[in-house]
Parts: sequence; structure tokens; C-alpha cells
Amino acid sequence: MTDGPTIQLPQLRDPQLRVLMRTATAKDAVMAAAVLLQAGIETQVCADLPELLRETERGAGALLVSEEMLTGSGATELAAAVATQSPWSDLPVLILARQGADSRAITTAMEGMANVTVLERPIRVASLVSALRSALRARRRQYELRRILEDLNEADRRKTEFLATLAHELRNPMAPLSTALAILKRKPLTSEAARPYYDLMGRQLDHMVRLVSDLMEVSRITRGKIELQLDELALDQVIRGAVELSRPLMDAGRHTLGVHVADASLALKGDGVRLTQVFANLLNNAAKYTPEGGRIDVFVEHDGHGHAVVRVKDSGVGIPSAMLGAIFDMFVQVSGTARAAQGGLGIGLTLVKSMVELHGGTVSARSDGANQGSEFTVSLPLLDHGLRAGAKAGASEATMAVQHRILVVDDNRDAAESLGALLGLLGAQATVAFSGLDALAKAEHFQPSVAILDIGMPGMDGCELARRLRTHPRLHGIGLIALTGWGQPDDRLRIAQAGFDHHLLKPVDVEELAVALQKLDQRGAA
Repeated sequence: MTDGPTIQLPQLRDPQLRVLMRTATAKDAVMAAAVLLQAGIETQVCADLPELLRETERGAGALLVSEEMLTGSGATELAAAVATQSPWSDLPVLILARQGADSRAITTAMEGMANVTVLERPIRVASLVSALRSALRARRRQYELRRILEDLNEADRRKTEFLATLAHELRNPMAPLSTALAILKRKPLTSEAARPYYDLMGRQLDHMVRLVSDLMEVSRITRGKIELQLDELALDQVIRGAVELSRPLMDAGRHTLGVHVADASLALKGDGVRLTQVFANLLNNAAKYTPEGGRIDVFVEHDGHGHAVVRVKDSGVGIPSAMLGAIFDMFVQVSGTARAAQGGLGIGLTLVKSMVELHGGTVSARSDGANQGSEFTVSLPLLDHGLRAGAKAGASEATMAVQHRILVVDDNRDAAESLGALLGLLGAQATVAFSGLDALAKAEHFQPSVAILDIGMPGMDGCELARRLRTHPRLHGIGLIALTGWGQPDDRLRIAQAGFDHHLLKPVDVEELAVALQKLDQRGAA
């Protein structure tokens, strides 16, 4: 290498897209660097091949080397270095070759590396710039591929953690359910003595239903398939409803709860059930991550700019600052805090953010760090008038008075027989069938006023059975209720088109079933 002037290059904006260059002489390097810089291509001149190989490990958009640098073991060393790159990477290597016959060094380089371009000297400036720009465009696409692969790997990692958490959370309620069933099977108990076990089983079943419901809610929201039932709401009543839902978790943790409502006249347009779910999720989250005996406060205020501000503040484990921007994302849980939470899938905050945004609001989180507590702030647009009479808090409870002849159809015998027994205890005349054909035969003699049908049955499914019951000459006016695990919008449309009056999801909610039967009563009376 001959001596030459010192090369002064500006600070590189993106080292990942720099061209690492090793030419035959320093003079060639100065000229090439100046030409490429003028064309907007950032270069870094390396003193020798070892330096070029070291810099390659730090990142490069392309390599530009002269044939002379590949003599001896140079071509083999370069090929070996390029061979260690990641699977996504295909680093472009441009070789400035001497005019004339192919040399052994170039042959070795081309055999050892996939992405090699040979440029014969002397080369026009435009040709060199064009070749490097093409190489850098290809390199940018490789970096984009790397980002996509990293995102996919991160998403896969989150899903793996989520599935492990889901399995854990489903096993938790299954354990006491299994134990309680074993006790009831093996030990004759009076109704009073058995009541605690029945209560235990009911609580654990409710927990499992909430887990599955949360999963379905997230699925519907992410696909834009959720619809709000908007009404005028009293915000303080919504908060009271959320507190009531969260009270068992608060009591279990012996938490002190303070609710501070500055203005009870705040009214907004929203879905009472969904907003109650929003604040119940925030309260549940606070309870789960607050040690026993901690404090949780809810502040409801007017911001003076047409928005209500609800803050849920706790004295819990806190949130690391690095996680504040990600805790509302799907499958994200704060590392090191999962064991502090008494159950849950870590998707509650995803639901909160989605529901709040559907109402035109915002939600944010802040924390001073580990063991410094957390504060979640929800902002929702208010109506431009005060609270009006009749503003609601959410769904009302219904009482059940069953006076129907009900046909229950489900290919799951346990499901059909247990629902039939429950309806019998509530005063209905109930009979069960386990297939479509069995149901048609029993309906002929039983003549039900209502049929509760499973949908996903083999052979004749629930929709086909519903159509046949609707057209049966002796079953005019029969009420049809779908009780199924299929609850997506397309399923609801298909079920409605089959002639069903109501669509309920498994496991049956007795209150929802009561409402459906009452509506059928009202229709019959009309």
C-alpha cells in the first residue's frame, strides 16, 4: 500500500448501510470515497483486509474491495467471514477486478460467496454508483426482512408465554372443581353441608367463563366485530357497578378502597356493560398487583374541557418505566410481576384500551417504579348537558319464572340432562334429546312451547333442526333459543337466518336465559 493524503469522512448517519471499502491504493480510496459521498453513498475506508472483516461484524450495507486484496488467502478469509452471517443476511460484495482474464482470487471469491458482483476496471463513475445503489437497495430489503423476523419471533415468544399462562390459569380453577367433585362423590352430605362445595364450584366455573369471555372479547375487538349498545349513562353509577364486580377480589386482598366522586351529575354516551367492564378490569388489575392490606383509590373528576377523568391508583408493585408504553399490548405482561398477580391472562388492559377508544376516549398509565404503585387514567367525552333522569348504569337483573314446556337438544348428554334438570327445578316441564332426529320424534308427542338447541351437532345440526321445527304443523309459534359455543358475527347471522329468537353462549347464564324466556312470554301474550 502506498502512502497518500489522510481521508476525512463525515460521521456516518447509518453504519448499517455504509459501504466498507478496501482498494488497491490510498489514492484510489480517496477518489472513490469522494465520488460516492457526492452521490449520497456513505463509505468507510479500511486500512487492510483484517480491518474490513472486523468492521463487517459491526454492520455494513455492502463491501467494495479490489482484486489485489483477495490474493493469497484473502479471498478464502473473506468468504469464510461472509459465511457466518445470519440466515436473513446476504451481504453484497463488489469486486473491482483488473482488466483481462479471470484470476484465481476472483474465482475463489465467487465460489465461496453467493452475492458477488465483479466490476472490471477502469469503470465509469455512473456504473459504480449504479451498482452500489442497487446493492444497498437489496440490503435495505434484507434489513426489513430482519425486522419482520424479529417481530415474528417476539410475537411467537409472547404467544408461547400467553399459552403457558392460559394453561396455568385454566388448571387453577380445575383443581378445586375436581377436589369438590371427589368429595361430593365419596361422602354423603346434607344439603347444608354440601352448600360450601357447590358455592366453590360455582366460583371456579365463573372464573373459567370470565377467562374464555376475555379471549373472545379480544378476538372480536381486534377484528373490529364488536358493537356498542349506546345509552345515556351516569358515570358515578357505572363506577359503583364496577366496584361491586371487583369487591370480592378487594375483600380477598383486604384492600382499603376509596371512591372519590367530585361531581355526581357527570353523564356520557356509552355502553354501560362495556364501561363497567373497563373500570372493573382496572380495579381487578389494581387488586391483583397490590399486596395484601394495600390501598386502592378511584377519583372521578371533570377536566373542565368536556371530558370526565377517572383515575385508578394503587399502592402495588408498580410498573418499570420501560414497560409503560407496552402494557396495553396483546400478550404483554410485566416481567417479574406475573407471580404477584392472583390469576389472569394479562389481556385485561388490552380490553380496557380497546373499549375506551371505541368510546372516543383515551387511557394511559404511570408509575414511579418498582413498589411505588401505579395509576391508570381514563378520559371519556361527556355529554354537553348534565345528568338527565333515567340515565343508566348497565344491565338490570331479571327474575326467573319458568312456565314453559321446554325441549332441550344437545349431543352432549351431560349438557342436555343437566340443563333439563335445572329447568325442571325452576318449574318448567322439560324433556331432552341428543340428536336432531331424536328431537323431531320427541317434539311430535311432547309439543314444546320452547326449544333450546345446540348448534354444532353431528348429522342434523341445530340450524337445520330449527328450520324443521319452525315448519312443523303442530308446533306453530314455538320459541327457539340457540345455546352454543359459536358466537362470532357470522355465526350469529347464520343462526338468526335459521329462525332462532335468541342466541345464548355456553355455559348458560341463568339470568340471560330468564330474559330470553320472559321475552318469549311477552311475545306470546301479545
